[in-house]
Amino acid sequence: MSDTIELAKDLISRESVSPEDGGCQIVLTERLNGHGFEVENLKFGEVDNLWAVHGNSEPVFVFAGHTDVVPVGDSRQWHTDPFTPTVKDGLLYGRGAADMKGGLAAMTVAAEKFVHDFPDHKGTIGFLITSDEEGPAKDGTIKVAQYLHKSKQRVDYCLVGEPSSTNQLGDVIKNGRRGSLNGSLTIIGKQGHIAYPHLAKNPIHSALPALDELCSEIWDDGNEYFSATSFQISNINSGTGASNVTPAEAKVLFNFRYSTENTYDQLQNRLTLILDKHELDYRIDWGVPAHPFLTPIGDLVTACMSAINSVLDINPELSTSGGTSDGRFIAPILGAQVVELGPINATIHQVNECVSVEDLEDLTGVYYQILKNILL
Repeated sequence: MSDTIELAKDLISRESVSPEDGGCQIVLTERLNGHGFEVENLKFGEVDNLWAVHGNSEPVFVFAGHTDVVPVGDSRQWHTDPFTPTVKDGLLYGRGAADMKGGLAAMTVAAEKFVHDFPDHKGTIGFLITSDEEGPAKDGTIKVAQYLHKSKQRVDYCLVGEPSSTNQLGDVIKNGRRGSLNGSLTIIGKQGHIAYPHLAKNPIHSALPALDELCSEIWDDGNEYFSATSFQISNINSGTGASNVTPAEAKVLFNFRYSTENTYDQLQNRLTLILDKHELDYRIDWGVPAHPFLTPIGDLVTACMSAINSVLDINPELSTSGGTSDGRFIAPILGAQVVELGPINATIHQVNECVSVEDLEDLTGVYYQILKNILL
């Protein structure tokens, strides 16, 4: 097995269900130290983080990623033990194989090879690694980014190794992400006997016209990079469990996935206006928003597209679809150009998560070529 596959297997074998690191960052620290990187191990709360650099000039190119993984689910449904990395029919199985220990291995080996081949390269190579991406994301990348900003550490370009590919390695580069805004809405009514509705106030009935309008509202039309903002209800809960009682309140959980055509303040205000128009008695608890970010075609996007074309002989498409990533912290706090580029995402968070061995080898080559495009 190659260095990339051996490292990926080592990382997968370490149980690191978020926010645990499982010793992964110790492995990465030892390897990066051995190749001349200066490493800082940063712990915020109970979360382990790593910051490493090689070089001390500009531009600063950073690989970002996470060592934590999601729970395995029902382990009986796995073909192999989730934390016993197994290669079968050209695929490497194990929790985190695609998301994102395989990507971590590829970027680490690519950086090691690059500093070996070009010890006097211009600029700086950095690593920003956390174990809090799959969890609350409160003491991970956001805290490291704030620490770097306070320390006046410049970051020009950042590649997040999230599994961005769809059908084949390198077919998609995420050059941005939509924002995400959660809300918990409580519609307040008056409990009563269902046979005497005039003596009660049914919050479900009160809420339905407003919810219908929220679902049909056109929040924006998107733009050339982003699809239109989406409003989705994820949960509605009400009632006492009895069939003859109208409830005292109804609770609605919802989410906005929003483009750069809106801000979370604008969305909050517009939603409130619709609720007020329906004369509802309500309260809302808003979640902390994940802001959208966008990296237009420029130095970083061009370097990535050129590397993919050179190594894989395909032309990737740019996309801002999907969920959130830690790029939402790096872009606004550090002002960096940010892209996501990694393995195929077909099995992430699933049982029998796997990644192609050949793809990890090729991904190492793509990352190596990106470093050459940026730093030579």
